[in-house]
Amino acid sequence: MMMVSRKSHTEARSTQRHGGIKILYTPCPPCPPCSPCLRVMNFGLLLAVLLLGGSLVAMDWPLPDADMVRNFGFNDRGRPEMGTVFEGEGTICAAEEGEVIFSSSGRELASRLPSPLGAWTAVDHGDGLVSVYARYNDESGSRQFSRVGRGVPIAAAGSSGWSRRNGFYFMLYDRKERRWVNASMVITPFPDTAPPQIMGIQLRNADGRLFEGAQLRSVSQGRYTIMVNTVDNREARGVPLAPHRIVCSVNGEEAGSLSFETISARDGVLMVNRNGLVPALRVYSGYPGFEAGEVNLSRGQAILEVIVQDIADNSRSASTRMIVE
Repeated sequence: MMMVSRKSHTEARSTQRHGGIKILYTPCPPCPPCSPCLRVMNFGLLLAVLLLGGSLVAMDWPLPDADMVRNFGFNDRGRPEMGTVFEGEGTICAAEEGEVIFSSSGRELASRLPSPLGAWTAVDHGDGLVSVYARYNDESGSRQFSRVGRGVPIAAAGSSGWSRRNGFYFMLYDRKERRWVNASMVITPFPDTAPPQIMGIQLRNADGRLFEGAQLRSVSQGRYTIMVNTVDNREARGVPLAPHRIVCSVNGEEAGSLSFETISARDGVLMVNRNGLVPALRVYSGYPGFEAGEVNLSRGQAILEVIVQDIADNSRSASTRMIVE
């Protein structure tokens, strides 16, 4: 298993390469070896290496100047966002070389079956990885191409399908593993130095009752679900996005680690990574936040800590001290 050594926070950002992919990470400040942030950092880097594989090369964003207004893992009123929504004008280009396996205008699809994707194109990059470009101008698609190179124009930004403003929808799908992939795991994240926000932490008991704020200072012993309301605001953008990872601990013991690297399909059910695969609808039921972990509280004092990290490795933590009766 690959382990990430702890380094001073003042050191320069480090890189590791695997199969042509440059994986970026910034070590966080020194902390005890049992700290949840160390475990989740090692897990995230290892998952990235396993996910990307040896044959994949790095990709580019289809339209770097567009504004990201919804990202992978976003809580869309109780359901996970499995791609990235951009707003803006310009030409959408192929993220990497590949074979065009589907392309059609929104009007052609609507004549048979209305599609939320509108006009869309799918490009196979080999080893099962497919990129999808959708909701663009339905008169600008490049169906005449059988293959495209990196940076080759595919279409103009538009508003076909389920879109209200000019832009497009971008998605990565792993056909071999039947999972959607967070594009920021493959493509260098946009510059960002603003840490995520934690708006609220709640505990939900077996009866569905929610405890938050001052109520968390004294709770009864028993099993609780940890609910975290958090967003990531990219610097100078002000658009609420999903974070990259949430880690919860109670008295230093991990109670949940929710990551937004992939979303899988198992027997028709969407699954997300929270200490293993769990149904997405369960994790996203706490709209606008997330069901991030579970804990059994026994009598005595308990310290609940939540650490939230974005894709650019900015992090924020919050903790609360409770008396369990």
